[in-house]
Formats: sequence, C-alpha cells, structure tokens
Amino acid sequence: MKWSEFLTSSIGKKFVMALTGLFLISFLVVHLGVNACIWANDGGEMFNRAAHYMGTTVVVRILEVGLFAGFFIHIIQGLVLTFQNQRKRKLAYAVNYGNRGSTWYSRSMGLLGTILLIFLIIHWNQFWIPSRFTGVAETWVDGKPVHDLYGLMKSTFAQGWVVAIYVLACASLAYHLLHGFQSAFRTLGLGNSRYMNLIRMLGTAFSVVVPLTFAMMPVSMYLQWIE
Repeated sequence: MKWSEFLTSSIGKKFVMALTGLFLISFLVVHLGVNACIWANDGGEMFNRAAHYMGTTVVVRILEVGLFAGFFIHIIQGLVLTFQNQRKRKLAYAVNYGNRGSTWYSRSMGLLGTILLIFLIIHWNQFWIPSRFTGVAETWVDGKPVHDLYGLMKSTFAQGWVVAIYVLACASLAYHLLHGFQSAFRTLGLGNSRYMNLIRMLGTAFSVVVPLTFAMMPVSMYLQWIE
C-alpha cells in the first residue's frame, strides 16, 4: 500500500491522529511548565522571563510552526473521523447501548474537540496574536524590555466570563485526554496487555492533573491569590 493510500484510509487517519495527539500532549507539558511560573508570586518576573525566552528563541519559533500544523491536522482528522463514525453508527446499530458499550466522552470526542477549537481561537486572540502582531505593553526583566504577558494575563483573567470559559475548556480537555491518551497508544500498537494498566493509570493521572492545573491559573488570578 502506498503512503498516500494509507494516510487517507481509516487506519491511516487514526495513526495520524495518534501521532499528532502525542505531540500535542508533549506541548501541554511544556506550556504548563512555563505558565506555572506565575505561582512564583514575584510580580510576574519569572513568567515574563520564560515567555520572552520561548518567544525569541529561533528553535522554539520553528517548533511553533510544527505546533500549529499539528493542531490543524489533529482537528481536521478528528472531525473527518467523527463524521465517518456517525454515519457508520446510524447504519450499523439498531440498539443504543450507551455507557455499556463505551464511555460518553469517547462517543463525544467531536463535541469536546469543537469546544477546544473554539477555546483555542479565543486564547490565540487574547494572547498569541497580541504577543506576535498587535503588541503588548512592555516591562523590564534583567535590564531588558520584554512583553508584559503576565500583566496581560492579570487583566484578561479579571473578567469572570473569561475565567468561566477557560475552566469549561479545561474540563473538556480533561475528558478529551481521558480517551485520547490511551487511544493514541493503542493505535500505535503500544498498548499491549503488559503495559496497558500502566498507560491507563498514567493517562488518567495526566488527564486530571494537567487540565486542573491549567484551570487553577485563571482562577488564582481572578481570586487574587497571586500578585
């Protein structure tokens, strides 16, 4: 089978979904590490320093292009697979077994992914576009002027409706990861019985800890737990 035929097949699409999903999971870890600097409670100095490094390092900027490609490929493939699965279900099943056959979130990956896509557009508009194109107020770190993204976060998360959207998105991310983490390893043939229990435990822990930590960032700023 040619690569073009494989990648356009149902198995190939799931394979691409798994690879891009694991790539995006690695991005979440890095993004979480940078954003967690807000809890240094030093007026945003550590966070702005880390954000400046991520925004000005050539290698990171190149990887940023791959990140956007990964997002769009993952989203497009996900929507295609969702529509295909919905057509198959309508034709194949006369009885709806509900959670006896699968979890509700595994059947709702399209909805959860759509919520996350809407959130990404809002997030990019609030932070990425200003930092790259429209401009952000500057502050001084280590004797150099840098974007005051910490100040932008504080003003953004002072709005309750924005915090609510972020918390909803984090809840959607948690359920998305609960299914996607394990599914990716299975698709790549790495989820054999010997390691599946470990993968399941790691996936569940990751799906809870990472989204919860992300959600606590806007909540902490809104409730003024940090300076």
